[in-house]
Amino acid sequence: MVIAGVLLHLPMFLMARGNHYLMAGMPMDTGMLFGMAAIVLGVALAGYGLLPRFPERTPDGPLHDVIAHIESAPLTAAHWHVAALLALALVIDVMKPASLGFVTPGMRVEYGVGSQTVALLPFAALLGTVVGSFVWGTLADVYGRRATIVLSSVMFIGTSICGAMPSFWWNVGMCFMMGAAAGGMLPVAYALLAEVMPTRHRGWSLVLVGGIGAIGGFFAASSLSALLQPAFGWRIMWFLNLPTGLILVLLSPYLPESARFLQHIGRGDIARTSLARFGVLLTADTPLAPDSHAPIPPVSRGFLGITAALTLSGLAWGMVNFGLLLWLPAALIADGRSVGASSALIARSTLLAAPTVVVCAWMFSAWSTKWSLISMTGLMVAGLCGLAVQEASAAGLSHPLLPLALVILGSCGLISMLLPYAAEHYPLRIRGRATGWVAACSKLGGLIAQTLSVIGAVPSLAVTILAITVPALVSALLIAFFGHETRGRDLHEIDAAPGD
Repeated sequence: MVIAGVLLHLPMFLMARGNHYLMAGMPMDTGMLFGMAAIVLGVALAGYGLLPRFPERTPDGPLHDVIAHIESAPLTAAHWHVAALLALALVIDVMKPASLGFVTPGMRVEYGVGSQTVALLPFAALLGTVVGSFVWGTLADVYGRRATIVLSSVMFIGTSICGAMPSFWWNVGMCFMMGAAAGGMLPVAYALLAEVMPTRHRGWSLVLVGGIGAIGGFFAASSLSALLQPAFGWRIMWFLNLPTGLILVLLSPYLPESARFLQHIGRGDIARTSLARFGVLLTADTPLAPDSHAPIPPVSRGFLGITAALTLSGLAWGMVNFGLLLWLPAALIADGRSVGASSALIARSTLLAAPTVVVCAWMFSAWSTKWSLISMTGLMVAGLCGLAVQEASAAGLSHPLLPLALVILGSCGLISMLLPYAAEHYPLRIRGRATGWVAACSKLGGLIAQTLSVIGAVPSLAVTILAITVPALVSALLIAFFGHETRGRDLHEIDAAPGD
């Protein structure tokens, strides 16, 4: 139904091919209206169909079907297949919001809107990712990890009709929906991968898959834009949501559900099938603990400290990525540099930070998860302090290459470790919603920054640095005090913890 709803929008799109696919001002035909209704109904039906089936409680109490330690399993081809599928999912996930930068110039021309008005597009997309990260993370604890990824992919397909919207404000609304669908993919993918990978391979695989998704998403968006926009205009970037979302749906049978989640909801039979592909031994002589049918306990106060730490860390990163790095070119130009020189400077700083993902994957798995995260936060703060010192000097930002490289290096390392650390830190019963909350906070920092851009209240560089440095330092101190070392720690120990 969702695909049919999207296809009903294509006739209007093709009617505009004589005008280089410019559709502004065209009236919506009956097919488009029916198509929108079909998409909404199709997503609702898909969500209902993906609800897990809980078995009836038997008189003899909990299941006696215990999965042997997945942490002790060797790394197999099945693990690589899951990692590759989740990396592809993250590439497609990151590609959606990354496309905004390539479609806004064409949208401004076609709709005749100014820079402040068009800034509502990334604002709506970020707002959608904030809402989506939390909602999808919560759904992952109810529907399951795999089912939530599939439902998100179905929504991807539906949001492709953004490419046929004749009104700018329809595009703003659809950008929110796209962000809501994309926002939940990242934390859920991390939760699933953390529960599938063996302990000794969990750290580096989480960081590496996340890094591949981020880099691959931006590469895919830029490459497809260069290939398709000259022929089909900016709208084709939204229609790509149909084939990319469909790819994920078609590949979903090869993506197993988390055996831990299946055991948690009492589906030990399916959990056996899921784990058999990884070569994990099964036993059936020990009672399952805790009772898989017991009510989910609330988050105890033992998680409040680390949750506050990761919340502040996410906010700081979002303000760097969606605030400081977007406002910095204007500050460099104000100091006398040309547009080309300021862009080249940021590009060179980014190249210096390119190997971060590989280094972070090694640090996270071979040294320490906790102190690696703190180290990257410290590196980012050191770069911010360097920029602040130069900004306060008489010469201004005369030599910003090194401090800027430290900011980018630290922020890249921070985001590559933040969600993997969250996925490893919380027990199964709240892993999805907790990781989703941290992911939402990383977008919330950007949303705050974009709100300032929309209302024309961008702060000075010194104020921006102060607003980022304080929460970043507090988060590092809280992680040092409340954070656990998760490297080499079996997930079943974390899952059984009541909130320590």
